[in-house]
Amino acid sequence: MLSLVLPKGSLEKATMQLFDAADLTVRRTSDRDYRASIDDPRIDRVRVLRPQEIPTYLEQGLFDLGITGRDWITETDSDVVSLGELKYSKATSNPVRVIMAVPEDAPWQSVSDLPEGVRISTEFPAMTERFLEKHGVKARVVPSYGATEAKVPDIVDAIVDLTETGSSLRKNGLRILDTLLTSYTELVANRESYEDPEKRAAMEDVSLLLQGAIRARGNVLLKLNVAQADLAKVLDIMPSMSSPTVTSLAGGESNAVESVVAKRGVNTLIPALKAAGAHDILEIPISKIVD
Repeated sequence: MLSLVLPKGSLEKATMQLFDAADLTVRRTSDRDYRASIDDPRIDRVRVLRPQEIPTYLEQGLFDLGITGRDWITETDSDVVSLGELKYSKATSNPVRVIMAVPEDAPWQSVSDLPEGVRISTEFPAMTERFLEKHGVKARVVPSYGATEAKVPDIVDAIVDLTETGSSLRKNGLRILDTLLTSYTELVANRESYEDPEKRAAMEDVSLLLQGAIRARGNVLLKLNVAQADLAKVLDIMPSMSSPTVTSLAGGESNAVESVVAKRGVNTLIPALKAAGAHDILEIPISKIVD
């Protein structure tokens, strides 16, 4: 039913892991194969292509659904429908930023300080030119095809590039002058396909599974038993997404308690629960959390 296009490159591994966690495992003969498949009746064609190209392909109707970054949607000015942000990226769950950076010892403290004719290298020439025009800066924008940071200061005076943690900028002696865009990865659709009720339902199913897998990350399910006399003490220290589920066990003297908790901190939480009177404690991995 749906034709799906996924990003190749820096987001590729994280995207494949996400689809696997969502029970939408992407199968290819090799990592270099641009053709793929997903064993799901809602998806009949899968391609793995560069994220820069995906918004344009979706706008043109070559695919129904795809994953790309807000940065490339903005750069290409593509008319697509967003089904929401997918808060994952190649290193963290934080967004990436499109930033302007200059050498640490450069005299400029803001974009408006940049002199006329300043040379700026970037993989986002359209976005950069719109940004400079907004700030009244006349610059020479030089398209970059990789290794953008390495071009300062020998080839250009500044760059506009992506950063997730900022470590590479610091390593190359650069500092951020301004942020053009904060960008999450997004699930986006061709507008005409989204207007088709059957395709839209399938798209929303896929989105539900992906969001559920993202939400489950970093969480586990804790299950335990506790005597009625100790229940209040256990509930006082038991974290929960909403409130723990408590079920009376046969006989009425004990209770079963379960709660979704953050994986981080479980190493101290379980001993504390044990000390409060809990027993038969189980820690269970979670693959999805769906409201």
